[in-house]
Amino acid sequence: MSGAPLFSADKCALIVIDVQDYFLAKLPLDWRKPLVERIAWLMQVASILEIPIIATAEDIASDGPLVPDLEKQLRAGTNVHDKKVFGLCGQVDILETVRSTGRSECVLVGLETDVCIAHSALGLIDQGYRVAAIEDATASPPPHHEAGLRRMAAGGVILTNTKGIYYEWVRDLATHARIKSRINLPMPTSLTL
Repeated sequence: MSGAPLFSADKCALIVIDVQDYFLAKLPLDWRKPLVERIAWLMQVASILEIPIIATAEDIASDGPLVPDLEKQLRAGTNVHDKKVFGLCGQVDILETVRSTGRSECVLVGLETDVCIAHSALGLIDQGYRVAAIEDATASPPPHHEAGLRRMAAGGVILTNTKGIYYEWVRDLATHARIKSRINLPMPTSLTL
């Protein structure tokens, strides 16, 4: 997809996939907090820009809920989908929620890069969506993260990072100033704007 245009806030939905303690516990300890910080921060930016946020948690009864730091970034009454498949397009209610946004672009964050993120990203491409995966806001236990990124890139998923998608969504200095004045979370570890 060389030459593909920038992702646009008014065309995007942010999809937060399976950020549960069960999956976080598989990651190196020093990855966990920064990952959740970056996802929470992106969720807050998305909310300010009125980008729809869709959240999933895999097999909630077994693996637990979405982590509280992310749950509190959702609008009141937002349903966290109880995902029973690896690729979200394989579950009718989740796919219908994505479709109901009316958006043509999906930005994916969460866990795990080589399974649920990759399966969801490739499934969304198959459904006609333009898809980005955020490299520093997705994770799998090493060495699987890199394998998932390679698989997605080969399938046409655009890989970028938290800073990159932020500036694609924001686009100008006036919007940047407005967003910065409304964010009430600290800057995530290792993120500079």
